[in-house]
Amino acid sequence: MEQPIAWPPMIDHQVDLYMQYLAVEKRVSHHTLDHYYSDLEQFIAFMLSEARTSFSEITHIDVRTFVGRMALHREKKTIARKISALRSFFSFLRREGFVETNPAKGVHLPKLERRLPGFLYLDAVERLMNAPDTSTWLGLRDKALLELLYASGVRVSECVGLDVSDLDLDVGAAIVFGKGAKERYVLLGAPAVNALRRYLSDAWPLLRQKGAGEERPLFLNHKGTRLSDRSVRRILDKYVVQLAGMQKVSPHMLRHTFATHLLDHGADLRVVQELLGHASLSSTQIYTHTTREHLERVYTKAHPRA
Repeated sequence: MEQPIAWPPMIDHQVDLYMQYLAVEKRVSHHTLDHYYSDLEQFIAFMLSEARTSFSEITHIDVRTFVGRMALHREKKTIARKISALRSFFSFLRREGFVETNPAKGVHLPKLERRLPGFLYLDAVERLMNAPDTSTWLGLRDKALLELLYASGVRVSECVGLDVSDLDLDVGAAIVFGKGAKERYVLLGAPAVNALRRYLSDAWPLLRQKGAGEERPLFLNHKGTRLSDRSVRRILDKYVVQLAGMQKVSPHMLRHTFATHLLDHGADLRVVQELLGHASLSSTQIYTHTTREHLERVYTKAHPRA
């Protein structure tokens, strides 16, 4: 990552330390790293334009001024992320003794409208799961990939980060490393276990021949190396195009579908929270709105006097 203008050496050093902290200790995704770096880059350009050459010089007013300028031509969601990035960064600097206070702490996040997550109905899920051609290596991989995403509700970054050793197919479970390097168990249903067994026996060894290294990634690309987040999205896009009339599907939509289907069939909200790896129950509660809408649609369609 290269900044467009030269930063003072101490600023450069502190940002490097923070990015290492995010990558190594917090284990955030590359996507999040890129966003946070971009947010810091913009803030540093602002502070240098205001003749501030050290983070210790930054005040609450400076952060508010920066946020106010950004808010003129950016969405609320983007502004909220920038404030969160600055809060996190200054919290790190305070912990390391570089600053005495966190000037971003008192800056309020803009109120965001909570959008209901999109999800697939069961018939659409079945069509998607059956789309890969399992007579080919990549088809077997794609079948296992789709089944695992829907069965476990893992994030795409957690999925591509899996190694073969993280699976316990006899138990029907896997260990994933989520946000903040938190480890959790996720469960795999019989279709996912069967698809994974076949992939690992019939396709994985052949794909692995093309790769190298000591790592044993679960999901491999055609070069025999670890599949990327972007590749998973491309795989899904391919099958959506193949299945005429299907709405656009993202890996995160399969996560939403997993949670919605569990709640629709009576799962406890706290169990779903644990399986999703949400730190707060409020993050999981959005799915209760989705299921309520689903119930209302079914009632309206089915009841004679609805």
